[in-house]
Amino acid sequence: MALALYRKYRPQTFAEVVGQEHVTEPLINAIRAGRLNHAYLFSGPRGCGKTSSARILARSLNCAQGPTPEPCGECNSCRALAADGHGSVDVIEIDAASHGGVDDARELRERAVFAPVDSRFKIYIIDEAHMVTAAGFNALLKLVEEPPDYVLFIFATTEPDKVLPTIRSRTHHYPFRLIPPPAMRELCRNLCDEEGAVVADDVLPLVVRAGGGSARDTLSVLDQLIAGAGAEGVTYERAAGLLGVTDAGLLDEMCEAFAAADGAAVMEVVERVVEGGHDPRRFAGDLLERLRDLIVLVQVPDAGASGLVDAPADQLAKMTSQATRMGTSTLTRMAEVVAAGLAGMRGATAPRLLLELACVRAILPGSDESMAGLMQRLETLEQRAAGAAFAAPSTAPTGSSTAPAAPSTAPAGPAAARSALAEATVAAAAPKPAAPAPKPAAPPGDPATAPAATTPPWEDEAAPAAQAAPAPANTGTDDWAEPEPEPAPGVAAYAAPEEPGTGGGVTAASIRRQWDRIMMAVKDRKRTTAALLSDATIADATDNEVVLAFKHAFHAENLQKEPAYGIVVQVLGEVLGGSWKIRCEVGDPANLPKGGPGAAPAPAPRSPAPARTASVPAPQAPAAAKTSFEEPPPEDYDEPSPDDPVAPGGFGTSEEQAVKLLTTAFGAKHIG
Repeated sequence: MALALYRKYRPQTFAEVVGQEHVTEPLINAIRAGRLNHAYLFSGPRGCGKTSSARILARSLNCAQGPTPEPCGECNSCRALAADGHGSVDVIEIDAASHGGVDDARELRERAVFAPVDSRFKIYIIDEAHMVTAAGFNALLKLVEEPPDYVLFIFATTEPDKVLPTIRSRTHHYPFRLIPPPAMRELCRNLCDEEGAVVADDVLPLVVRAGGGSARDTLSVLDQLIAGAGAEGVTYERAAGLLGVTDAGLLDEMCEAFAAADGAAVMEVVERVVEGGHDPRRFAGDLLERLRDLIVLVQVPDAGASGLVDAPADQLAKMTSQATRMGTSTLTRMAEVVAAGLAGMRGATAPRLLLELACVRAILPGSDESMAGLMQRLETLEQRAAGAAFAAPSTAPTGSSTAPAAPSTAPAGPAAARSALAEATVAAAAPKPAAPAPKPAAPPGDPATAPAATTPPWEDEAAPAAQAAPAPANTGTDDWAEPEPEPAPGVAAYAAPEEPGTGGGVTAASIRRQWDRIMMAVKDRKRTTAALLSDATIADATDNEVVLAFKHAFHAENLQKEPAYGIVVQVLGEVLGGSWKIRCEVGDPANLPKGGPGAAPAPAPRSPAPARTASVPAPQAPAAAKTSFEEPPPEDYDEPSPDDPVAPGGFGTSEEQAVKLLTTAFGAKHIG
């Protein structure tokens, strides 16, 4: 009969103990320094090396060349305490589960006074020490507190809190831990090479997960798989069938259905799970672990290399794609829904029904009125809109001057995606200039069209500008209202045009749209910096530089000092992406130079008509129910000085300028 792997490869020295360096190194140093205690307490989960370490400690203390942390393995004591040895009369192992009463403690106390027969120390290894009764611990208390010089106690337990505090306080406590997956996987691979067994690479993650961090449990599972392997070795299908884990293909299909919010695909996968004989509870647990891995991949892109996610390379590529398409909020809510469904399956008579309900609820955030459901819906809309924004430049006409250039690289982060979405919406919403339609030739002698022949030529030149401009402020005469132009096809709402002088990318307008988020982020870091920044106005943005206009020089000077400057630059990088510089100016934003340091003020736009003296406002989207013809000025409207005779929205005191403005907007035929 073959020896089990966990017995055959039981560690014989402290160097062979895997994953417990925080325990073995202090013990080695204590043995070398000769500072040994009379009682030790080894605690930790099952199968993590407590009893093996106790035997190694006994071999190290009773070795003929010891005490030494490296037993020779040749003396009588070392051979007797080896894995295949017959044992030593001076090293007594007691199972407290069956010998934990007061009578057993009294018998131990009577025998402990005798000197060792053939060794340096008489060592008592009491396994499952938490099973000793209170009376038994009290009977041992005096002996454990003041034993003879040649007696040493080693208590091993999985529940140290149940050990009597008076006993625990007299021991040196060493807590053992579960073995991490990378170390366990390396151990399994080395043992497979020692045994000459052929095991597929994707089988070891299943074995490690089934072992749960326990070396004994993991090696037992691996021993079972190797014993039942065929000529081809241990395959993934055979291992998944024996261990009862869900096939990775089913988990991939369910995650793909979650990403597409496809209810039919979800129900089909559940049907295949049931038809394949899988336990719905086990499938829900495996699905929850998969969602956890996807969440980790979203937060830590290199989780596969760092060991946070244990999966083969091809599987990691699929999981990364799924995680990117769903997002953190969606994955978090799905994991919460599946976890709640798994908790409800305990003791349920219809686990399949509960699994179907949990999976359907995971792809229906509209049925959840909590904040998690709202965040999932918002994240889904952002991802769809970002995808539409990235596809918009490729579908734009070739000769269009308003379509932005296709980005060479994908934006980094949600903030950059939202910025790209805003830019694409601006480009789609910008009105396209259209040539004026030629006027039909009037038949001679037609009195209805006779006045058109006498229209002055300067009115024809101003007609396209007047058609593109919205109605002016209502002055009390409704007959003057002109019909507003139709919005661009497919545009639901008007977005402000792109600011000039930014050279594409993130513009001053897009920074203004993100200004609330920037202010909140700065306020979270330092309130005084946020107070300084509250006086700022976005004047321009170009070449990764933001020009801020301040009304007071005190605010501008202090914002350019540390740590205020560094905080604002860091927040701009987090919200907008990339690296940014800040230039602070004092004065009116409209009068500051555009395009970078030292640039001259931007020239005023050329007027299409000689008689035009005021800039025409940008077109606005038509309102559904309009109650007033007054419209707010655009963002880049220059505030007039108090000495300006013509104020925006009125005619001021100059009658000649008022007549010219009305003539430009409406034509001479409307002026009485």
